Amino acid sequence: MTDNTAENFEPLPEETAPPAAPGGDEAQKLKDQLLRALADTENLRKRHDKERAEVGQYAIANFAREILNVADNLRRTLDAVKPEDAAAHPGLKTLLTGVEMTEKSLTDALAKHGVVRIWPNAGDAFDYNLHQAMFEVEAADKPAGTITQVLQAGYQLHGRLLRPAMVGVVKASTNNAKVDVSA
Repeated sequence: MTDNTAENFEPLPEETAPPAAPGGDEAQKLKDQLLRALADTENLRKRHDKERAEVGQYAIANFAREILNVADNLRRTLDAVKPEDAAAHPGLKTLLTGVEMTEKSLTDALAKHGVVRIWPNAGDAFDYNLHQAMFEVEAADKPAGTITQVLQAGYQLHGRLLRPAMVGVVKASTNNAKVDVSA
């Protein structure tokens, strides 16, 4: 009979040892990957929600641009009639009242959907973010870049420019230009 004492047993070589269960490092790496994937998914969801809200908010931009022509024509109609002509003709006065009411209704409807008129005053400073200079005039009594005349209103949709206001501005005078000769 063979002797079954501890001296007869040989230890298993390391190659045949059972694989170790996932250790702390590997588990931590998998946990980090999972957390990053969850964070990426949440960021993607937030970005998608933001883009969807912007699409809804600015979807009417093309339609609004087309309607602005109607608003411009209503304003031109009101500007074309002199107050003394309207007073002399009761029918014309009634017609103008109707056009004014129509313009107000249109302006209110546009404002309800975030479309706001930009109408700068003569004497305001030119702002290239809101205005488009159509012509320049010389004026010694006003600084360069001052609006002298408004030709057409501009409009914004929720703070985004739909159309700039078309204006005339004072140009820089060559006579008053300072030359730095110290250089």
